[in-house]
This record gives sequence, structure tokens and C-alpha cells, in this order.
Amino acid sequence: MQIVFDSMTGNVRRFAAGVQLLLDGLPVHDLRRDVPAGEYLLMTYTFGTGGVPETTARFLAQQAGGLRGVVSSGSFHWGTNFARAGEQIAAQYGVPLVAKINKAGNAADRELVASWLRTQMGTLHGSRTAARPTHTARSLYGTLD
Repeated sequence: MQIVFDSMTGNVRRFAAGVQLLLDGLPVHDLRRDVPAGEYLLMTYTFGTGGVPETTARFLAQQAGGLRGVVSSGSFHWGTNFARAGEQIAAQYGVPLVAKINKAGNAADRELVASWLRTQMGTLHGSRTAARPTHTARSLYGTLD
């Protein structure tokens, strides 16, 4: 299992890195740079009025075989469109919506997602030792993260 993320502002990237810190050695990939091998949890943002980002949609069109769950980010201010991209992806691909997070999420969100990943990996105890994020800060596609 691994985490694959799509981030425009850096919120989802920071959330993925925070979850990685709770799960020692769990690989994290930016879908704009890497093609994951095997099963993954997708973390993405919601675009516009509740839509799936085009970069995420293009990635899923080619790499949906490994998708096992989705986490989506948004803003509470968007009302019913809050983190709605995750609902759409979950329905389209028949995977669980693991969490909807406000912007970069909080500690409870990170622990919820880490717990789900531990269960998926068959691990009962995660590590809080220092695992370093495997990605760099700037996207090759000119996004803000």
C-alpha cells in the first residue's frame, strides 16, 4: 500500500506527508510525477464547485487498477460541495471514501487515515518514528505546492 496525492495549493501534499510520518516508511507519490506500482490510497483536492481535478481524472483514467480508497480535501465554506471530489471518485470507482478533510486536515484526520491504512496493510501498530516525505516541494506542472 502507498499514498498517491494530487495537490494544487500544498494542503493535500502536507496532509499526505503528515500521514506518512505516522506510518514509518510508507511510500508517498505525487501523481503528477510518479506512476505508482500496486495498491494505493488516493488523496486529492476538490476543484471549482465540487469537481474532480483534471489531473486526478487523467491519472485515474490510466491508473485506477490500484485504487483502494480516496481522501478528499476542500473547505467547509463550500457547503454541500465540501470535498465532494472524493464522493464522486468513490462512487465512480467503487472504493471507500476514507475521509473528507478541511484544507490540510488536522491530527484527528491524519490518525483516522493512518488507522485505515494500517488495517489495509494488516498492521496493528504503526510507528511514529521519523519517516521523511519522499517528494519535493514544487510540482513539475507549475502548481503552487
